[in-house]
Amino acid sequence: MTDQPTSSFVRTELVPERPAPIKTTGFAGFLRTRLFNSPTNALLTIVGVLLLWFIIVPTIRFLLVDAVWEGKDRTACLAETAGHPVGACWPFVQAKIIQFIYGFYPEPERWRVNLTFLLAAVLLLPLLIPRLPAKSLNAGLFFIAFPVVAFFLLHGGGIGGFGVSWIVGFLSGFADSIGNAGRQLAALGETSKFGVVAWLLGNAVALIGNALALIVWPLVWLRDRFQASGQPVWYDFACTAAIVSVLMFLLNGAFRTGWRALVTSLTIFAGIGLVIAVMHLDRGGLPIVDTRLWGGLLVTLVVSVTGIVTSMPVGIALALGRRSTIPLIRVFSVTFIEFWRGVPLITVLFFATYMLPLFLPGNFTVDGLVRVLIGIALFTGAYNAEVIRGGLAAIPRGQGEAANALGLSYWKTTGLIIMPQALRHVIPGLVNSFIALFKDTSLVSIVALFDLLGSLRASFADPTWATPTTLFTGFAFAGIIYFVFCFSMSRYSLFVEHRLNAHRRT
Repeated sequence: MTDQPTSSFVRTELVPERPAPIKTTGFAGFLRTRLFNSPTNALLTIVGVLLLWFIIVPTIRFLLVDAVWEGKDRTACLAETAGHPVGACWPFVQAKIIQFIYGFYPEPERWRVNLTFLLAAVLLLPLLIPRLPAKSLNAGLFFIAFPVVAFFLLHGGGIGGFGVSWIVGFLSGFADSIGNAGRQLAALGETSKFGVVAWLLGNAVALIGNALALIVWPLVWLRDRFQASGQPVWYDFACTAAIVSVLMFLLNGAFRTGWRALVTSLTIFAGIGLVIAVMHLDRGGLPIVDTRLWGGLLVTLVVSVTGIVTSMPVGIALALGRRSTIPLIRVFSVTFIEFWRGVPLITVLFFATYMLPLFLPGNFTVDGLVRVLIGIALFTGAYNAEVIRGGLAAIPRGQGEAANALGLSYWKTTGLIIMPQALRHVIPGLVNSFIALFKDTSLVSIVALFDLLGSLRASFADPTWATPTTLFTGFAFAGIIYFVFCFSMSRYSLFVEHRLNAHRRT
């Protein structure tokens, strides 16, 4: 074999330069990769910019550039006076801001509303900050103690008794109702076709009522002694505190482990006694302000916060009831949920306001605002139940089976394992319901309750501020308030969702 000659190649000219890579970072890269990376996206970007231009620019001009900021009446917001097109009439909002917040709440008593708002903020903010301690104590104060204090602050009035008097009143009324029903049935039996059966049944029911009245008699005697004393509230309060504290002491292990429960009970009653003394609830309390005088942002916050807080336990109970293996509980839960979801909120408000009193006894009345709060809580609870049921369905069956293998009861399994995971899954759905409820509070104006929008519409009737831009200014102001609250709830729910689902992030 002969070796073949090898040849080599050496380029004598430079290689042409390659084009620079497309920049994908920075503002130019964002425009190139996100907004103009295809003809369709470029067209959509141009259309979107035009829409924003024709919407945002006129809005800013109306609210800020051409707006009127100072004035005492409508003349300041007229184009003839200003000499140019006039935008928002903010002096109108400044003049009516008190009405937008308090409604027709008496001016000398508005400090009670301010104090209620302050207490709510002081108790709510520590609950929203995860790193602050004493969450259990703070939650108890906000969800249990604060509603009672807020009621007596906003509504006023005092108390004529405490636990013993309240229980005696309920049991006595229950026994009297049973006895009266039995006696009426027996009287009806004397004239009806089935007289003997009705007479015997009526006398049996009346006998049960009399037996209950006899059992309650010692407590009635004790209540009468309290009322005959010079300070019935404090005697009743001391007796109730002693009975409850002893029961808590005995039920938690008595002399072995019951001391902590005893100290906790006495501490709680000491706080209740302090509130009674400071607010003079034993001497009539603060002057009563009828709920028909409430209005503005006060009513909006009362209705929305009460509906949100009370609808959660209702929704949890209904969701668990719908998944129950007991047919009676399951059928009741399904019927309740489907009924309340099948009627609009306006119908619920009308029924609670105008028809519910027709079903109550003649001597029993419920405040109009309370009726609305009950209706909204049940209505929202039915919707929350379906949201929570979706979260329960997302939990694998192995979670409950593992808890059963460890010997946990149904309530411990539900409260410690199943429900926390289910609620974590449905945070967006629950907050969506809360935001919808906050906005739906404007519907209470149709049942003669003046919320923020109701007070706003009432202010339009003032001829002092009748201008072409007053209407738009008022609704823009209300829209800003609604947006601030709803956007805050949305962002905080996103924060909670990211914090609780940190283990799912990739």
